[in-house]
Amino acid sequence: MLRSAITVILAFTLFSTASADEGSFSPCMDADDAPALAGTQCALIPAPLDPAGGDLLDEEVNLFVRKFPASGETRGDLWVIAGGPGESGASLYSFIDKLQTDLPGLDIFVPDHRGTGFSTRLCPEEENPESVGGAALAGAEWGSCYQYINVNAERSRAFSVDNAANDLAVLLKATASERPVYVYGVSYGTQLVLRLMANHSLKLGGVILDSLTPLQDDERFDLSRRSLLVDNVGRAVLARCDADKACPERMGAPADEVYAQVLANAAQEPEWLAEVPGGNLKHFMGALLDFPELRKFIPTVITGLMANDTAPLNAVKVRLNEIALAFGAYPQSPASIPLVSIISRSENDLRPDMTKAELAEEESKLLFTSPLPGYLIDPGVPEYQTQGASVSESRRRAFPIIVVHGTLDPKTAYDGAVDHVSVLRQNGRVSLVTVADAPHFILMTAPECFSEAARSLTTGRNMRDRTCRADADEGLF
Repeated sequence: MLRSAITVILAFTLFSTASADEGSFSPCMDADDAPALAGTQCALIPAPLDPAGGDLLDEEVNLFVRKFPASGETRGDLWVIAGGPGESGASLYSFIDKLQTDLPGLDIFVPDHRGTGFSTRLCPEEENPESVGGAALAGAEWGSCYQYINVNAERSRAFSVDNAANDLAVLLKATASERPVYVYGVSYGTQLVLRLMANHSLKLGGVILDSLTPLQDDERFDLSRRSLLVDNVGRAVLARCDADKACPERMGAPADEVYAQVLANAAQEPEWLAEVPGGNLKHFMGALLDFPELRKFIPTVITGLMANDTAPLNAVKVRLNEIALAFGAYPQSPASIPLVSIISRSENDLRPDMTKAELAEEESKLLFTSPLPGYLIDPGVPEYQTQGASVSESRRRAFPIIVVHGTLDPKTAYDGAVDHVSVLRQNGRVSLVTVADAPHFILMTAPECFSEAARSLTTGRNMRDRTCRADADEGLF
């Protein structure tokens, strides 16, 4: 298929994978492009497009993997599985130094999921890093990409979580050695790692699940209800402001009431609304909940807008853009929106018949929201049949699992993680590290707590449920 060949040719051009043999790594040609990539090795490893067979039986995807060799003697391997769906492994490159410090002696492997990065893409022409929009879609690429996805619906449905899990099994086999192997997954990466464990017999040293996704039949926390979760966390943050003497602004009234008044003012279209990204203050404030350094300024932004002062809003907006740019620093960084749509609708949407009007009515009562539920409504992509909610419970495990999860996570609910852990414990050893006041992605937002958990996994010590406070002693505000 011509489009698939384009991605393969591009990847071989950008990266000097000298041999097509499985597991063959050689120096990456972009290793001098950024300090984080220095000394890295790259490979393209083939996997079946659809192991289940059918008309796609003989077709393959090519999986891009970047290896960060250990400094000194290698004592094991660590596979680092990015979130998403739709994110490439590049979203984790800036954390490799941290992982190598915490877990010395491990070669670190970072794959790009099928459909992302330099792996085979859903739309190889449009999602090509050298196309008009780079790896992201731009302009007319949106129409031609979605047309291709729907014309080739059988191929598009093969970009499923089950097949992505099979990809990981292929990669682990291709790089197998006698050394212990550890796996780290974050957010959607935890769902993917659990599917890998459910569908394949594995011999691992252990697994770290960062910000665990809820059980797939948990109707409280499916993706269509993401705004409800974001609102609960946002209101909890505002309540902390009311109770915390160190809160940067004393509002003269409960914080949620002041913020509700700001939102009511926004409905009158004041001049400051034009300075809110996308014109949606609820979405913007919801995004701030992901980052402790920005979350603490939410009360300041609210009181500023109450006085028609946009200086705090703009200062936070600048910092949020800086963080976004850091995550998007590589050619393969932009997320694949089509892949997000296909997997999210097929796997994690328990209200597929919801309308835009119903969503608008639900969100009208909220103070903080996420754009994600809106993306699920009529996304215009082929859907596939998933195995369902019991997939992570179906196979016993001899290796330990550590779950690290924040109590103020606005993306994967803490209560959902607790319930998921109780189910996982039916088939093996699982410990839960509760990170007080932390949001999503503990490796980034509470690195001290992550370090403690990671070291306990590889040493076998302190494998018990516990609470970590990290920087919480400084207070939420």
